[in-house]
Amino acid sequence: MEQHDNGTRKDLVKYRIRSAKEDLKSAQILLEAGSLKAANNRAYYAVFHAINAIHALHGAGYKRHKDAIANFNKEYVKTEIFPREIGRRISEAEEIRHASDYDDFYIATVDEAKRQIETADMFLTLVETYCQEQLGD
Repeated sequence: MEQHDNGTRKDLVKYRIRSAKEDLKSAQILLEAGSLKAANNRAYYAVFHAINAIHALHGAGYKRHKDAIANFNKEYVKTEIFPREIGRRISEAEEIRHASDYDDFYIATVDEAKRQIETADMFLTLVETYCQEQLGD
């Protein structure tokens, strides 16, 4: 696959936010279809792409999810740029996504999937606002 590095940081931030929105929409569709594990996965990836949008603001990038989340918690949650509650919910989303994807006998529930989607939606709103402020949009 060919890499295209023609955009600006602003372009990358906006692209990652669009990716997060697409993942959130997919999560909602999967929830409606009763695919709860897949809904948990897409809700988590909405969160993950939103985190990466924030990192792109300052040119940071992380290959491993654990590193991206740890840095987000250190730089943005611990400093209270984002509320501590969202940090807890992101950790929960990561755990649930991991269980949904890798635990053979994990049973996802409708309430759990709805909460993951709610977390992703809430976080994406916060991220969009923060990124717009930082980019001067």
